Amino acid sequence: MRIHALLLTPLLCTFALGQSPQVNDAVSSDPILNAMQQELAREKTDLVIPGLQRPYFIQYRLEDIHTYNAVASYGALTRETENHQRVVRVEVRVGNNTSDSSSARGDGSLELAPTDNDAAALRYALWSATDDAYKNALRAYATKQAALKTFQSAPTAEDFTSSRPVTLIEAIVTLTLDRDEWKHRLMEASGLFETSSQTRSFADAVQYSSASLSALAVNRYTVNTDGTVLRHGYAGYSDDVNVGGQAPDGMDLARSNGSTATTAAGLESAAALNKRTLDDLISFNELRNAPVVGSEDYHGPVLFSGDAAADVFNRLFVPNVEADRPDIGTTARTQGAYQSSLRTPVLPSFLSVVDDPTLRSFEGHALLGAYKVDDEGVPVAPVDIVEHGRLMNYLIGREPVKDFPESNGHGRAALGQGAHPRAGVIVIRSTEPLSTEAMRTKLLGLAKEQGREVYAVETLGGELLPRLLYRVAPDGTRTLVRGAVFSELDQRAIRSGILAAGGKPYIAQQIVPVPETTIAPPILFADITVKRASQEQQKLPYYPPPALPSE
Repeated sequence: MRIHALLLTPLLCTFALGQSPQVNDAVSSDPILNAMQQELAREKTDLVIPGLQRPYFIQYRLEDIHTYNAVASYGALTRETENHQRVVRVEVRVGNNTSDSSSARGDGSLELAPTDNDAAALRYALWSATDDAYKNALRAYATKQAALKTFQSAPTAEDFTSSRPVTLIEAIVTLTLDRDEWKHRLMEASGLFETSSQTRSFADAVQYSSASLSALAVNRYTVNTDGTVLRHGYAGYSDDVNVGGQAPDGMDLARSNGSTATTAAGLESAAALNKRTLDDLISFNELRNAPVVGSEDYHGPVLFSGDAAADVFNRLFVPNVEADRPDIGTTARTQGAYQSSLRTPVLPSFLSVVDDPTLRSFEGHALLGAYKVDDEGVPVAPVDIVEHGRLMNYLIGREPVKDFPESNGHGRAALGQGAHPRAGVIVIRSTEPLSTEAMRTKLLGLAKEQGREVYAVETLGGELLPRLLYRVAPDGTRTLVRGAVFSELDQRAIRSGILAAGGKPYIAQQIVPVPETTIAPPILFADITVKRASQEQQKLPYYPPPALPSE
């Protein structure tokens, strides 16, 4: 098998709502799309069990997945893996657009596909997956129709929307990186705790130090009975540093962060990676020696950096505007905290939010969440989600919800999964942006007005846990504290508790489960609870680590 034969495909990008000679040539020259179209045409004619329903919609999606991972710990390479595979996912729907076999958990069948361009083997995999998907759809349809008869209320929206055929043929995406160079970078960074003069004095307190690189290139091939033909893909690269250990009282402490980009060249340089690692090591040592947050709960102003604010919006806001279909038998519009919040305030009036996957770069950074056509074959356009604080739109795929009968191009699929409404490029903007200095001045003004210390958080982790949290005195003195958690940081807080937003946005990017970008400004909350965490303190190591090498 010729594993990398596809990499020789000529570079091309064609996007059309109809057919053209250029589009036809691009499709006919691709052996994978040819095989998929041939098998789909056969199934459209032959796929029916006598006496039972014929499918009204079939979609084939093949994912060509290439991954590379490298990890170094304590200055040595500990893992390097590379993998290339292809998976086909077949979706079959029986019934009709109003009521079909689909369910909230998604539908379809998976099959491994050949990693070369063997058309016969690919068609066999598609046939096998289609047979399974059709049988599953028939069973699901019968079960669903029986369940619907037990409910008094009819569904609030149709099960599936129609879509015009779209053809998009993009260039093949490949993994492009210097593996040897990156392995050297990772080994050097992970060993800095013992080699740098800035960290040797506390190196014996570092219980783990690792650096990693993850790279992913995905090419998706899609054909369906609408007539849509897609070949598009994405690549994502991320490097991460992870260092940590314990404070003298046994509290577990960690510093973990990195950079994410659409290309390996877009990641931080070797010098920047080393600086990040040293900064993490130094801040870890500062945390070890920092006081534990006070035992009495604090209720008051907290300033969130752009980094921390992006985490807040990604956890409390974004999932609730992704309009997943409600459970069968309910009258809800969608799932989540905003299911009944249409045209009501969900953010302060000076904030607006748009999801714009057509935005391919921002301030010189390529954006991972950008795309032209979603994974259900619907072209994308900007969606104004929040206007002056009020929720005006949801992100919709081809499974509509009440009051939103059409897709707005946000049906996106994780690898091997069905499509669900997911964000692309979320941009949060303020009509009253403040400079960094003005935000700091506003925080200090509150401290002076209230006659007490306030808080500022630089980074979050996990369940919106503060990683770097500072107690800020009225005179501006900052004191790092540890062992804190936030309470009452919820949808109510972002609706009515934000006093101000900064003008210097932070770009947060993620590769999985689907590529997304969130661009968020720093935000100042009026009243967040900061309290001491309740956690067990593990015993310190019983004996010291091996001696450091001589300088």
